[in-house]
Amino acid sequence: MTDFTPFEDLLRGHAGLLEDTAHDRWVRAQALFEERAYREAAVLLKELLSEVDDVGHELTDVRLLLARSLYHSAQLDGAIRVATELLEHDPNEPYAHLLVGRALQRKGRRDEAQPHLRLAELLGGYQI
Repeated sequence: MTDFTPFEDLLRGHAGLLEDTAHDRWVRAQALFEERAYREAAVLLKELLSEVDDVGHELTDVRLLLARSLYHSAQLDGAIRVATELLEHDPNEPYAHLLVGRALQRKGRRDEAQPHLRLAELLGGYQI
């Protein structure tokens, strides 16, 4: 029997070599994010969202982690798209506003970013 590191187990799970329930994939995606494997986490989260029926608030965390993964892997258009979709479901989600604002800033679209950054500060106390 071969001993795998926790990160190798995460990758094996993503490759379908371990049990693959929606909960298992969510836990693996969170762990990949914590390991700074943002692209891998984003792939897993996209798959998870495509397979799970939208049950409202319960998927907010999945969408938010996906937007964060996309942002941290410099997939700024994807981060903006996912965070904006999240805001359609929950317009008062401060971290989604922060992600949209920061992604727009990184793209050089500072004027478009400001309203989102202000809302992030007002709704959640995130400093701009």
